Amino acid sequence: MKLFNRSSKIVLPMLVLVAAITANAQDARLQFERLNALENRAEEVVEVNIDGKLLDLAKRVTVKVNDANAKKIGQAISGLKGIYVRVYNFKNENEYNVADVDEIRAQLNAPGWEKLANVRSKKNNQKIDVFTMFTGDQMSGVAVVVSESKSIAVVNVIGPIDIDLLAEMSGKLNIPKIEIERDVEPEKPKN
Repeated sequence: MKLFNRSSKIVLPMLVLVAAITANAQDARLQFERLNALENRAEEVVEVNIDGKLLDLAKRVTVKVNDANAKKIGQAISGLKGIYVRVYNFKNENEYNVADVDEIRAQLNAPGWEKLANVRSKKNNQKIDVFTMFTGDQMSGVAVVVSESKSIAVVNVIGPIDIDLLAEMSGKLNIPKIEIERDVEPEKPKN
C-alpha cells in the first residue's frame, strides 16, 4: 500500500500538470461547429485544417529548403499547433444567420483573448475583428473574423508566433508588408 501512496503522490500531480498544459494549449482553438449549418446555404465553402502531421511536414520542409527566406518562415511557424480557416460565400445578401457568426465572436470574449482591431463599415455591412491570445509574453493564438452581407471568413492560428521574424519577412514570399514601430533611441547629434 505504501508503494501506491508514493506513486500516487508523483503520478497525480504529473497528470494534473499535463492536463493544465493541454487545456491551456487548446484555449486558442475556436469551436467552428455552429458554422457547419452554413455549408448548406453557402454557394462556395472553403475549409482548411492544417495541423498534426501536415503542419509538421510544412515546418520540416521550410527549414530544409535551400532558401534563407523559407528557413526564416520555418522558424517563425516552428511552434504552431494548427491553422484553421472557414470561408462561406453566399449568392444573395443576408442569407446567413448573424447569430452564427456572433457565437464565434462571443468565444473571443472569453478570458485570455484580447481585441487587437475592430473595423465596422456600412459598405456591405462589413465587420472585421482581430483577436490575440498570450501565454505570458508569448503570443499563443490569433483569430480573425470577417463578415459581410454576402460572405463570412474565420481564421484561427494556434501556437506561438514569432511576430518580429514575420515582420522581418514581410514583403517577401507573398507575405504582406508589415510595418511595426519599434522603440529606437534617437541618434545623438555629432559635434
